[in-house]
Amino acid sequence: MLQTSDDWTEDRLLGGRVVLRQPRDGFRAAIDPVLLAAAVPAREGDRVLEVGAGTGAASLCLAKRVPGLTVHGLELQRDLARLFAENARLNGLADQVHAVPGDLLRPPPIMERDTYDHVFANPPYLDAAQADPADRADRRLASVEGEAALEDWIAFALSMTKPKGSFTFIHRADRLVEILAALHGKAGGVIVFPLWPRAGSPAKRVIIQARKSSRAPTVLASGIALHGDGQGYTPEAEAVLRDGWALPLA
Repeated sequence: MLQTSDDWTEDRLLGGRVVLRQPRDGFRAAIDPVLLAAAVPAREGDRVLEVGAGTGAASLCLAKRVPGLTVHGLELQRDLARLFAENARLNGLADQVHAVPGDLLRPPPIMERDTYDHVFANPPYLDAAQADPADRADRRLASVEGEAALEDWIAFALSMTKPKGSFTFIHRADRLVEILAALHGKAGGVIVFPLWPRAGSPAKRVIIQARKSSRAPTVLASGIALHGDGQGYTPEAEAVLRDGWALPLA
């Protein structure tokens, strides 16, 4: 159980506008949840759900960018859910952003089907066969699929989304085929948005967005290059990561 500052660090996202307490050891939020939050097409008054919310990095970044949202963050690990709730309070968002402890395979009663305008997630990137057995248990839960496989994450997210509502994931580019196969016949208007490490480099991550019950065609977007010639971010990436701009998926 995380109890003291010896157990967690206090970090900043969006140029300091989001305070994030997260475990000192184990899995820690980097830029992926910030990019994910920037891709969700939410508007004031919408009801949104993050699946596998961790300590709330993506949910808090989204709530800071779009005022007036109601955000639920489902998180399996109760220690992380408690930190999520504390982070919502620290950021003045406790009335809007709510941590919900629970399992997507056995969702709590508050999770009603077909009720969210937008559902988003940063699922574990690796299946069990690719995992390092020496990894810490808490890190494995965040990075390696457990009882819930990728298709379970997608099925749950779609079940929670309203018809014509949006579904947004960030994931490894080499698992794009699996994601598209799981969406086939259930969602359309799919946008594949590559995250290029640098211009001319293969994308390692992609953002995938779709609309439930839509039949619109799939679009391969131009994406965004994260780094320039040096070690710093490109101006386009800085606008998202530091200034809180939305990603131009459309």
